[in-house]
Amino acid sequence: MPAPVAVGIDGSPESLAAAEWAAREAVLRGRPLRLLHARNWHPRPGEAEITDAAGRHRARHLLRQAEERVRTACPDVRVYDEQVEGPASAALVKASADAEPLVLGSRGLGRITGLLVGSVALEVVARATGPVVLVRADGTTGETREAARTGRRDVVLGVDVTEPCDEVIEFAFEAARARHARLRVLHAWRAPDPLTLGPGEIGLVSDPQRAEEWLRFLTAVIQVWGDKYADVDVLRTVVDGRPSDALLKAASGAELLVVGHRLTDRPRIARTGPVTHTVIQQAVCPVAVVPHC
Repeated sequence: MPAPVAVGIDGSPESLAAAEWAAREAVLRGRPLRLLHARNWHPRPGEAEITDAAGRHRARHLLRQAEERVRTACPDVRVYDEQVEGPASAALVKASADAEPLVLGSRGLGRITGLLVGSVALEVVARATGPVVLVRADGTTGETREAARTGRRDVVLGVDVTEPCDEVIEFAFEAARARHARLRVLHAWRAPDPLTLGPGEIGLVSDPQRAEEWLRFLTAVIQVWGDKYADVDVLRTVVDGRPSDALLKAASGAELLVVGHRLTDRPRIARTGPVTHTVIQQAVCPVAVVPHC
């Protein structure tokens, strides 16, 4: 059986929205959908049997609720559910190794109302060895003028041309191909500060010339992937500004935003880089975080 699209279920509106998104993703990819609920129970002495039965009953209810929602949204999806024991973060990190991808609900609240992504989701994103997609229960389909006019939304890929990562790029191309969507590849650059220029560095090059140079770098990075995925329409964009700001703006009407996360060799430190952390907190569209070495 092909690797499933997996989704964590806890009964929250966010997890149900994630389940519905994951069901559509499973149909797009031709994969089964795995609904996963983790029970971390600590019964008192003498109450283990009763507590266990109550926990299993609640888990079955939550999984049935999610299954009803995904079957309504996607009647053709192949779905199965599973209960596992242990902390949710550990169970979901383990599930990410075999999922294509793992999908979680996100409670990001944006710039104005504050920053809040669940601690479980943050830990899973930081530790997962496979791609993780975060889906919000609200605002996941922001619309641009172009989307309103054409009925098509982009898949947006953030790329650092100085350290491109094959796993991240391939995931984005596959996502765009599955959706018959345009892939917008974006690199953000910052003009050098005259005070920080070293000896021999050219500080008088105009911004348009710098943009053209970055665009050439980006084109070179993406060229081999464009040849491999010739059926995917690719838009290459370079922006002068902070990467997180550029990605959030580009993703405001996107189908999906794809970013990378470098796996650390210090497993006790569960954290993401500043750009990835910002976009998973503030982006209104689903965000795919793809780990790489």
